[in-house]
Amino acid sequence: MGAGHDHGLAHAPPPGTATAAYRGRLRTALSITLAVMVAETAGGVLAGSLALVADAAHMATDALGLGMALLAVHVAGRPASGHRTFGYARAEILAALANCLLLLGVGGYVLYEAVRRFVTPAGTDGGLTVLFGVMGLVANIVSLALLLRGRHESLNVRGAVLEVAADALGSLAVIVSAVVVLATGWQAADPVASLVIGLMIVPRTWKLLRETLDVLLESAPKGVDVGRVRAHILGLDGVEDVHDLHAWTITSGLPVLSAHVVVGSGELTANGHEKLLHDLGECLGDHFDVEHCTFQLEPGGHAEHEAGLCH
Repeated sequence: MGAGHDHGLAHAPPPGTATAAYRGRLRTALSITLAVMVAETAGGVLAGSLALVADAAHMATDALGLGMALLAVHVAGRPASGHRTFGYARAEILAALANCLLLLGVGGYVLYEAVRRFVTPAGTDGGLTVLFGVMGLVANIVSLALLLRGRHESLNVRGAVLEVAADALGSLAVIVSAVVVLATGWQAADPVASLVIGLMIVPRTWKLLRETLDVLLESAPKGVDVGRVRAHILGLDGVEDVHDLHAWTITSGLPVLSAHVVVGSGELTANGHEKLLHDLGECLGDHFDVEHCTFQLEPGGHAEHEAGLCH
């Protein structure tokens, strides 16, 4: 009566997390990001461009974020143990959280420096700024093309995509500001571009942070309406009630669900038990994107005898 059953789109956890499939692309994007970061830092110092230095600083956090994502993929690939039954898969989510905090810090710093530049203007070499800005834009477009496909499968990859996309727009802002400086001599265009970069970083990072916290707080996965899941379970023949229904996400690409299902006496026979478990798994596998489902079948009144933590 207390038997469990595992059923979903697959009968066992996937061999790697969603991010693992993009390990090679992440490495390539990291190499490109590091190269552009060094070039833009040198260019920003030579040209006296805050916008270019701000973009380089953002590149530095991108490089750190990509490095953490790769480290998290390595850690998450370690096998499960008796102590950590889901393995280290959530290391990817922790890396995404650290990445968000870094991005928010950089965004705040860029906004602060831009405001300071309005108070204390500084000269900018528009020609050099354009040159390094174009270099950064091309590199970001290449990195974006490498990572774009994985943005729907992994929060870690999505974080990397958001960073690279923000960098690409930042490089574009740098180029536009430099052209304005060259054409009109208006030096304030550089801190204006820095403000644009900062304002692009913060909102996107906040959205990613909310999604990351949803996973850590074990909210229901996107696309899984717990009310509809309950209705589907109650609609199966032999099911009288359902309680302790929980749905959460271990890491990107690994949503799980568990439930205590109250059934009639006819379903507690060997044949009825197996048929209902099969129907439950098939129902949820067909209608909801849940990788693992665990069901406990129990007779009416059984919940009253369960330990307090099970209610």
